[in-house]
Amino acid sequence: MSFKPSPVVPPLTRPQLSEARRVRAAELFGQGRSGAEIARMLGVSAESVRRWKRVWEKNGADALRRRPATGRPPKLD
Repeated sequence: MSFKPSPVVPPLTRPQLSEARRVRAAELFGQGRSGAEIARMLGVSAESVRRWKRVWEKNGADALRRRPATGRPPKLD
């Protein structure tokens, strides 16, 4: 039996996947996991984890969420 994606739930976009990684990292920071362990678990660089941890320590988990795009809206879709 082969795996077929659900037609009801669309696949996550790249920005959504990135945000999900950062939010998961915040959960793991709260569990006291090491930066190297988190980097291995999420498949990212240790430097990214250190950067996320600085943001998390300063402003909390919400600071790791995506922010809406600023500037003029695009004319093309």
